[in-house]
Amino acid sequence: MGLMKLISQLDALDHKMHGTDFLHTWKKSDDQISATLLTAQILKKLYEEGKSCKVFKSGLAISNFRDNSTRTRFSFASASNLLGLTVQDLNESTSQIAHGETVRETANMISFLTEVIGIRDDMYLGEGHKYMCEVGEALDDGYKNGVLHQRPSIVNLQCDIDHPTQSMADLSHLINYYGGVEKLQGKKIAMTWAYSPSYGKPLSVPQAIIGLMSRFGMDVVLAHPEGYNLIPETLKISEKNAKKSGGSFKVVKSMEEAFKGADIVYPKSWAPYSVMQTRTPLLLKKDLEGLKNLEKQCLANNAKHKDWECTEKMMKLTKGGKALYMHCLPADISDVSCKEGEVSAKVFDKYRIETYKEAGYKPFVIAAMMLLSKFKDPARTLASLNKRRFAE
Repeated sequence: MGLMKLISQLDALDHKMHGTDFLHTWKKSDDQISATLLTAQILKKLYEEGKSCKVFKSGLAISNFRDNSTRTRFSFASASNLLGLTVQDLNESTSQIAHGETVRETANMISFLTEVIGIRDDMYLGEGHKYMCEVGEALDDGYKNGVLHQRPSIVNLQCDIDHPTQSMADLSHLINYYGGVEKLQGKKIAMTWAYSPSYGKPLSVPQAIIGLMSRFGMDVVLAHPEGYNLIPETLKISEKNAKKSGGSFKVVKSMEEAFKGADIVYPKSWAPYSVMQTRTPLLLKKDLEGLKNLEKQCLANNAKHKDWECTEKMMKLTKGGKALYMHCLPADISDVSCKEGEVSAKVFDKYRIETYKEAGYKPFVIAAMMLLSKFKDPARTLASLNKRRFAE
């Protein structure tokens, strides 16, 4: 589809994302989700055609990672550079935060000439989203009282509840893989727990997947061993979305049942909801002994479910034995990155390039979230970019 047709489709949507943050996909309307997908697609096409996507003449994009990251960190930097912003990392250990500076003060001090703040805070259940909201409230106060010339928008680069940039990149990959968003209707996607020799992995990825894919008429199946529950509210959101879209959502107790007849499989480890509830106060108190004991218990429990592995045998249960394998990466690959893990080496290697392509949509998705939050007429802005002959 041509660029101008895509831009016209964007212009026809009632998205109204200017001046807003992107925190949870389920808090965005259908038109806002569609606008993000379209804008990401347009930016990707512009980039591939060698046209400049720089919509900012100057300004900062603050990168605030409170947990480790590779793909999302570099995707945020790439997206910022694509649009013309300079990235500045906020290192809490080398800033005045280490000396007790408040969130309210820090948020204002980093935002004088800042357009966007990207935040990853996924380690503490009940704290990550809360922190992002606290930063947002501080920015509102600073802008209202004339401290800030503009109110920077916040992009959730993963919190304790949702991982919108990941799920939107995954959705973009599926749309491209199947040849259109309408082709997703009726497709079965299995979001399953998988064994990992580590514990404490966030709930945000599986919650992001079931919360977003259920909006597109897909048959979403969540599978996990007994006790590895997600946050109850996210299940209710997925059920509501599925009912509205004409799809379905159900929870099963075995990987085999989830994989049977699936078009797409997403085997990924996560910690039980109850464990994350226990872990947060221990982390906040820096109770190292308590954390050590919890980890020991959890790893022993994980080890009871080593059969939850995406193998060639498991993949044969899928539709025609040819389901698309997906993962947010890095995957725990058996006999490669660990002795026993989420996926066998043969399965991962077969789909390795597709998972890399999946990750490749993230810079454009993040850039779309930024652009839509900062420009009142994004269609007009993108149309002007399309008129440029080559990258500056």
